[in-house]
Amino acid sequence: MLSIFALRNGFYRNGLGPLARLTSMPEDFYKTLGVSRGATSDEIQKAYRKLAKKYHPDVNPDDKKAQERFKEIQNAYDVLGDAEKRTKYDQFGHGFEQMGAGPQGGAWRHAGGGGGAQEFDFSDLFGGGGGGGGGDAGGFSDIFRQFTGGGGRRARSAPMRGADLHHEVTVPFRTAVEGGEVMLSVRRGNSVETISAQIPAGIEDGKKIRLRGQGEPGPNGGPAGDILINVHIDSHRCFVRNGKNLEVKVPITLEEAALGGKIDVPTPHGTITLTIPPNSSSGKRLRIRGQGVKQKSSEPGDLYAELQIKMPAELDEKGQELVRQLGKLYTESPRKDLAW
Repeated sequence: MLSIFALRNGFYRNGLGPLARLTSMPEDFYKTLGVSRGATSDEIQKAYRKLAKKYHPDVNPDDKKAQERFKEIQNAYDVLGDAEKRTKYDQFGHGFEQMGAGPQGGAWRHAGGGGGAQEFDFSDLFGGGGGGGGGDAGGFSDIFRQFTGGGGRRARSAPMRGADLHHEVTVPFRTAVEGGEVMLSVRRGNSVETISAQIPAGIEDGKKIRLRGQGEPGPNGGPAGDILINVHIDSHRCFVRNGKNLEVKVPITLEEAALGGKIDVPTPHGTITLTIPPNSSSGKRLRIRGQGVKQKSSEPGDLYAELQIKMPAELDEKGQELVRQLGKLYTESPRKDLAW
């Protein structure tokens, strides 16, 4: 009986001679990404991002080798970046997607001793489908059916879902808060297309957007895969985000700090009027409810304005005298509680 080991490794060890391997072995996906088989998902993603950035078609528009290399990197990450696919790949190798769907050609080749390769069908040799021997039950034909997806001699491959495509995109801080649109260069097959993707308002750094049906076409008429976009957010020169809340440092004059007043402050939802309490010191935080990040499915966050007293660039003698007079109003040192 043909052993499972012999079948998977391309050899028949029971007297019929060696079987040629079905195809040349493709490159190991782990080697393609330059990671070990025990690599974590973060290590795999980091390696993919580094290589994709180097070989991306936009960076190498006239380099066909680089474009082909980018395709290999993308294919490797489509499998290793998906936990379920990676598990199957580790178990079955490159043919994991064909398990249960039957061999593509229906016939395997035997390296005979005469005029080259000779085709034959294993089902004829091992009692598949017809009479001729009573040793069929529980024998090789049952095992062979697991690879052919049934009992037919030339089982047709079933439709399969296409591969997902993975992309990284960095959006401006404002786009992440307010929502907007980004453009992506996507390689599908041998062509590069430009598509748009909507960024939902309030998206957080590291979140993924799924574009359904925009990935690789499905083999044998199967549904197309998806595009998964990993979103990163640029920093802002004035605002900082903390969850759904926004923080901003607001410069005020010495007069506004001492006497109070009203000032205009920009927010993602328009300019608001902020009231400064009298005798405000630098570092005082004022909370403006509902003026933070607004997400579709939850309550909006708040805006925290931190006051910072800004002195004039220069003080003449009169100004210096006024400041001295102001300094006399301190009844105790402002640093009395400062300690190591």
